[in-house]
Amino acid sequence: MSKQNTLKTPFEFNGQGLHTGAKVTVRVCPAEAGTGIVFCRKDLADTPQIPALAEHVVDTSRGTTIGIGEAKVSTIEHLMSALWTQGIDNARVELDGPEVPILDGSATIYTGLIQKHGLQEQEAEREYYCVSEKAVYSDPARGVELTAYPDECYGVDTLIDYGDAVLGHEYATYREGDNYAEEIAPCRTFVFLHELEKLRELNLIKGGDLANALVITPMDVQQDEIDRLAVLFGKPTVARSAHGILSSRPLLFENEPARHKLLDVLGDLALVGQRIRGHIVAKHPGHKANTELAKLLRLQVKQEANAPKPPQVDLNAPPVFDIVGIQKLLPHRPPFLLVDRILHLTDTEVIGMKNVTMNEPFFVGHFPGAPVMPGVLQVEAMAQVGGVLVLSTVPDPENYLTYFARIDNVRFRKKVVPGDTLIFKLSLITPIRRGIATMHGEAWVGNSIATEADVMAQIAKVQ
Repeated sequence: MSKQNTLKTPFEFNGQGLHTGAKVTVRVCPAEAGTGIVFCRKDLADTPQIPALAEHVVDTSRGTTIGIGEAKVSTIEHLMSALWTQGIDNARVELDGPEVPILDGSATIYTGLIQKHGLQEQEAEREYYCVSEKAVYSDPARGVELTAYPDECYGVDTLIDYGDAVLGHEYATYREGDNYAEEIAPCRTFVFLHELEKLRELNLIKGGDLANALVITPMDVQQDEIDRLAVLFGKPTVARSAHGILSSRPLLFENEPARHKLLDVLGDLALVGQRIRGHIVAKHPGHKANTELAKLLRLQVKQEANAPKPPQVDLNAPPVFDIVGIQKLLPHRPPFLLVDRILHLTDTEVIGMKNVTMNEPFFVGHFPGAPVMPGVLQVEAMAQVGGVLVLSTVPDPENYLTYFARIDNVRFRKKVVPGDTLIFKLSLITPIRRGIATMHGEAWVGNSIATEADVMAQIAKVQ
């Protein structure tokens, strides 16, 4: 495991938005552990805050826009890519406008500022989303497919193919620990020449120029057409390079467009909100596809957060009570003593364990050739573990017996068979009064819940 990080000190930058053309100042500040990345519109009343999470994506037409209500922030992907890959888990991003400045069209300036101002380790542990099964977002009509596979580390493979002589098949890859600052961050955004007029008609790319974007130009396009577009946009004309690129700077890498797409994928998948342990293969990615996959993974994160968690116990640690100690508390004896160890005990909670073996007498008839532990005995074992909690509250437990008073909300979710280890966790629902305890109980096998129930038990002194 690793700790969460924030910035040591704030940093600030300003520039023009790629699509809105708005001049915006951005201040990136440290934030408390568990905050995540949060964008704040300082220019709006009440300074609305927008957590950088997939459920807040509201537009992906030519960049990623997040919003809540009327408050929106666009073109966040390059800054998110830099923050996430440089290890920043928590930051407050304050803006006085609607769009993160495009700067030079890459993530280099953001990355350099993060490295200059440094990271501050925090006490809280990082949260990881481990891809447990294949997850896919696809758009077959456009040849788009993004797939997340289980893996121990984070990696992204990006494949693009525009079927163009200038920009055909390209491939780029990232693995956690790679030199993002040198190999990916410098790669600039790109656009095709034939898209420019349409984007202008859509009131986009107001802040775009050849200093912050590559313009992919087919080799059959004449210089007259390039000159016409330069006049239309009010920009100086340039000659096309031998690679078919219009830019104020030469290509940094032969596959710079694919690397920039990779940069975008990394930024958009940061909207999952947790570090990913998995391998992503992105075929023909774009902001819509990237964020749709992020939404799928984000849904898994939420479902896992709401799902019951198995008790966290060290089976190698000395138990609170071994079988001898248990028999000093409980009146039960073999073959009806169904708990082997008590692993954890407080005033409100108890965790116990039972090893299920083929030697259990009930397996002789339940069932021959297909042994399954009866559900009623699982509930009985659960109640015995709860009995330890209740009996531990009296000074002379050997003088008491425990009785069921009520069983509610019983659910049998998984078969229990020889070789399984049952871990029982019981927690008080209400305080113990007059020897009566109401508890919620769970029985786990590995990471799966086998049985759960609400039980009421009463202890009574032996007459």
